[in-house]
Amino acid sequence: MHDIVGLEGLGIPGVMVASDQFVEAAAVQARALGADPARVFVAHPIQDRTDDEVRALADAAYDRIVAALVADTPAPGAG
Repeated sequence: MHDIVGLEGLGIPGVMVASDQFVEAAAVQARALGADPARVFVAHPIQDRTDDEVRALADAAYDRIVAALVADTPAPGAG
């Protein structure tokens, strides 16, 4: 969350991507930082997946990530 907020503070648009285990934690952290970055969540867990499984997660989330990136108003928690 800190990374995406920092990038957006520099004028660099972005979308936070995390596993769906962190939906509520992301919302709490965003409120604490006074930010509302676009967020897309993928299936948990991420860290123990093979490279091919991570690619599949990314492929499945691609359209949601692009939509959130180009949206006029980010959709917090989208996904």
